[in-house]
Amino acid sequence: MKTAKKVSSAETPDSFEKLEAAPPTPEQLRYVFIHNAIPFVGFGFLDNAIMIVAGTHIEMSIGIILGISTMAAAALGNLVSDLAGLGLAGYVEALAARLGLSIPDLTPKQVDMWQTRVSTHLGKAVGVTIGCILGMFPLIFLGVGEEDEKLEKKN
Repeated sequence: MKTAKKVSSAETPDSFEKLEAAPPTPEQLRYVFIHNAIPFVGFGFLDNAIMIVAGTHIEMSIGIILGISTMAAAALGNLVSDLAGLGLAGYVEALAARLGLSIPDLTPKQVDMWQTRVSTHLGKAVGVTIGCILGMFPLIFLGVGEEDEKLEKKN
């Protein structure tokens, strides 16, 4: 009777693959963060800027005629912004590629590691936050006259 040779877990093919995939280095994780943040700055900027301009225009034109609320005008401005975002997504990604942001050099196993996923999501979150804050610039031009008029009416 033949006895099967016991194979230790260290000798299995799966363990060889696991040993080959070292976690990404801090430099690689920073690159993943930046690679994901840059395009989302553009997305956040365009989204907020278009939403503010479109929402204000809708409120001042269609909103007055139809008697819709400010929030309804803002929701319609958000719709316009989302539709514009669908059309502009390729341009934002192309611009990010022109900045020299190539795909991070990671193995498929490294891409799937929790550290890489956290870095990816943090990059997107930070990028869209910065972009949305920068995209608020139309408020500088739109809000000044309206607030002065409201104060004058109260007095």
